[in-house]
Amino acid sequence: MDGRVAVVSGGGTGIGAAVAGVLAGDGYDVLIVGRRADVLANTAERISAGCGRTDAVTTVTADLTDPGQLGRVLAAIGDRRVDVVVNNAGGYLGGDTGTLAGTAAHWRANLDANVLTAVLLTEALRPALRRPGGRVILVSSIAAQRGGAGAYSAAKAALHGWAYDLAAQFGPEQITVNVVSPGYVAETEFFGARMTAEGHAKRVAATLVGRAGVPDDIAEAVRYLASPAAGYVTGQVLGVNGGSVLGR
Repeated sequence: MDGRVAVVSGGGTGIGAAVAGVLAGDGYDVLIVGRRADVLANTAERISAGCGRTDAVTTVTADLTDPGQLGRVLAAIGDRRVDVVVNNAGGYLGGDTGTLAGTAAHWRANLDANVLTAVLLTEALRPALRRPGGRVILVSSIAAQRGGAGAYSAAKAALHGWAYDLAAQFGPEQITVNVVSPGYVAETEFFGARMTAEGHAKRVAATLVGRAGVPDDIAEAVRYLASPAAGYVTGQVLGVNGGSVLGR
């Protein structure tokens, strides 16, 4: 695995940090991208120390909704090939939807955060993807499959259709494209102060396995899709949700 490179957006906390950790542990040089320099730096230091490789994880501070900032990622990659791109940036963004202008702003914000970040990062790195053998992985949500979160549900669902197009484009070059769709995952910043004990219990009760997910559950799914073992898997949505939504 020496010299293999992975780029993880939204890599400072939660699922992104867990993904960075497992990939760094597998020997990848991991570049994590996010908007908070201090959070990224702390995560990079912790993971690098844990796997015993100085600078196993490096950082780029960038807002991936801004095309002008993608050059920072390209500068950090230099002339290296990129083996894995994990598009994890995003989240549920609230807003005032009491007016048409507020509704438009709310939808644009969610589409930008969850779709445009993935599109711009992937397109920026397209020339650098390893051929053959590259991997593009999109982190979606159970909300894309069952609804319930308005603009966020729609934005995550958009990733699925786009992933199918990308898989067709990249297939002849032996680059795979897949989606990981998490269910309820605790120990992240996603819900913030919105999560209550009742909400947690309701989400756990909706699973078949009787527990909340944790970031490592999602990271292990990403690890599989990034590995040579998944070379014949492309254009798929892998639900990791404890049985909250059954396969379809």
